[in-house]
Amino acid sequence: MSCRRVFRLFFPFVIVAVMGATSRSFAEQRALYVDIDRARVVRMPDGAQTIIIGNPLVADVTMLKANRLLVVTGKSFGTTNLILLDESGGEVVEQTITVTPASDKLVVLRGSRRESYACSPDCSPAVDLADDKDYTSQIVEAIKLHESSAAPGKR
Repeated sequence: MSCRRVFRLFFPFVIVAVMGATSRSFAEQRALYVDIDRARVVRMPDGAQTIIIGNPLVADVTMLKANRLLVVTGKSFGTTNLILLDESGGEVVEQTITVTPASDKLVVLRGSRRESYACSPDCSPAVDLADDKDYTSQIVEAIKLHESSAAPGKR
C-alpha cells in the first residue's frame, strides 16, 4: 500500500481525533472561577465583539478592546454565564463564571452575628456580603475615617 493511500485512509480519523482533543481542552476552559471582590484578566477569543453577562449582580465584565482583554470582577457569590458574540451576532463562546469566597478570609460567628477578616498573613477586619449589619457599618465608618485622614488637604 502506498504512503499516499495510507494517508487518504487515515487522514479523516486524524482530523476527528485532533478536533476531539481541541474541543475537550476548550470544554475544560469553559468554567472561570473568581474570588468575590477580586478581579481576573482573561484574554478574549478572536472575533469577539460584544459581551453579555447573565447576572451582573454576580460578576461584572469589562471589555478592554485595545488589547483584547476582559476584566472579570466577582460581585457576589454564585454562578452566572458570559456570552461573547462576533460582529454579526453569532456566538463565539459561552463561559460559566463562578464567584467563590476568597481563600484568605476568616469568618467568625458570634451567635447569629457574622464577622469577616482578611488574613494574609495577619488578620484585619473586612466587609463581606453576609456580615452582620452593625459590624459592616463599623468597618465602613473606619475605612471612611482612614481615607479622609490620609487624603491631602482634608482635615
